[in-house]
Amino acid sequence: MNSFLCIGLSLLIGIFMGQLMNMLKIPAVAGYIIAGLITGISGLKIIDSNMIENLSFLSNIALSIIAFNIGSELKVSTLKKLGKSIFIIAVCEAFGAFILVTGVMLLMKLDISTAIILGAVSSATAPAATVMVIRQYKAKGPLTSTLLGVVAVDDAICLMIYAVASAIAKVFIKHQTITFYKVAIHPLMEISFSLIAGAICGILMAYLIKKAKTEAELLAFILSIILLISGIAQKFDLSALLCSMAMGVMVSNVSSNSRKAFSIVDNFSPPIITLFFILAGSRLDVSLLPHIGVIGIAYLVFRIIGKVAGASIGGIISKSPKVVTKNIGLGLLSQVGVAIGLAISVSNDFSSSNLGQVVITILLATTIITEIIGPIATKSAIIRADEVNL
Repeated sequence: MNSFLCIGLSLLIGIFMGQLMNMLKIPAVAGYIIAGLITGISGLKIIDSNMIENLSFLSNIALSIIAFNIGSELKVSTLKKLGKSIFIIAVCEAFGAFILVTGVMLLMKLDISTAIILGAVSSATAPAATVMVIRQYKAKGPLTSTLLGVVAVDDAICLMIYAVASAIAKVFIKHQTITFYKVAIHPLMEISFSLIAGAICGILMAYLIKKAKTEAELLAFILSIILLISGIAQKFDLSALLCSMAMGVMVSNVSSNSRKAFSIVDNFSPPIITLFFILAGSRLDVSLLPHIGVIGIAYLVFRIIGKVAGASIGGIISKSPKVVTKNIGLGLLSQVGVAIGLAISVSNDFSSSNLGQVVITILLATTIITEIIGPIATKSAIIRADEVNL
């Protein structure tokens, strides 16, 4: 079966499953993930491993679009109002998961390297599913604004946590020395250069938006810069999420036509983002579920507890509105995309040990669960906060 036939068939199944989920009052994104499970390596194998690899560029584009849209919500006025609470909540929820998962893994007699790496990857939150649910239900309000800010900042915090955890793990596995550059300077440079590159491209995009004469020309300009920043991030090992988010923030605050620009992207992007979730679901191997055992279940449960409790504590410390403090943790459960990227990093960094395989098995198996319950939990949060605007 050729690639176009596979993609077209998978996309149709995904759309159908999304509509089915909507009929059941479940966010459509859960249907896209299930469609991926049906058509992917766990199901009919319409999309196989080689095709997933060949189509990985579509996932990168989708993530850049999602991060760009997150930036659209972070205007200066919003950041002034919520900036402190966004940062505090993001730090608390990321470290909440990291500390709790690492501690539980050590209590379960895992070696310190495996425990600290599992704790580090548990801190990551993937923004894609959260943003998709917010867009589907046209959510607006303090919870929505704070949630979008937190999932954006989370990527930077996760990079820092993983850099430190990886350096410590290598001391025990490869007997390397911990250096200040590895645990502090390098991740800070990656974050800084990502934000700078995104801001520069955002200024360029704002200029081109101003020069565009038609909507078709405007879309072409926007898409070309999104592809450009994705390529720059890949070329120089920067965070594509942070680059695209910074670009969106800059456009949102600099361009007078930003609302029209983001609206055009919203109209163009649904098929690409739908395909992203289908591809994410297609790479998940259900046969891994029986192999995660007690360790995998503990990772899943205590990551959720760490995220929800940490976010609530952050809300209390930052004196956020009660509607934010009570509900924001429910929007931080999804892990696909970022989790897979971290799993690949672990596999590369620890190829000489079995740590990489352990982490990949647990992450991919638990991601199957979090990607189904995550959107449902996010929907529950915005409904409880009364921020749905359908």
